[in-house]
Amino acid sequence: MRIVFAMLVLAGFCSCASAGQVTSVYTDLVPEKDCLTYAQAGENDGDWADLSCSGYLGYPVLLSYGDARESVFFGFPPEDMTSTWESFAGFNSSGSKVEWRVETTGNVSIPFAAIHRRSVNTSGEDAAKQVDVLVVAKVAQIEGREGCTVGLVLATGNAGANDDARKIADEKARDFVCGKDKRIAIGEVPPFGRVDN
Repeated sequence: MRIVFAMLVLAGFCSCASAGQVTSVYTDLVPEKDCLTYAQAGENDGDWADLSCSGYLGYPVLLSYGDARESVFFGFPPEDMTSTWESFAGFNSSGSKVEWRVETTGNVSIPFAAIHRRSVNTSGEDAAKQVDVLVVAKVAQIEGREGCTVGLVLATGNAGANDDARKIADEKARDFVCGKDKRIAIGEVPPFGRVDN
């Protein structure tokens, strides 16, 4: 009986250990300091730019700017970047910190989700009218290169916004199918869209 009990305890321990430990790691996202511009508008070509930014453990952050709106992609992008543009309809700007949700098993750490604060203008006429939203993104791995927004959490007036965002990241990001699965929204978040081919 003791042998059977010991085997069950050991099996339980092994399954827990193999699941990996999930933690948060924080990196900066300050374009002037952390990014390089690799494409931008020419004269009489509007106002847009594409930047490559340092991320976490070699996982890049791609920041695209156009018409006072920003799209942020975390991880290794696909060859065709058309479907990676996701942003709010209103003017918006990125926060200066990224929270990466990282799963560590043994000596291997893999960031599977990123949480990023965005300030969104809710009135085109009044720049002072804005809310903060936490954008939860699936981090694109080098094999599948699939990354996208999994959830949106209204942070303004929501004391539990960070916990809500982490819960979405931990429970949904890994298996989320970009362009097919429906994003999760908590609170009255401003309109948000994705460009698909």
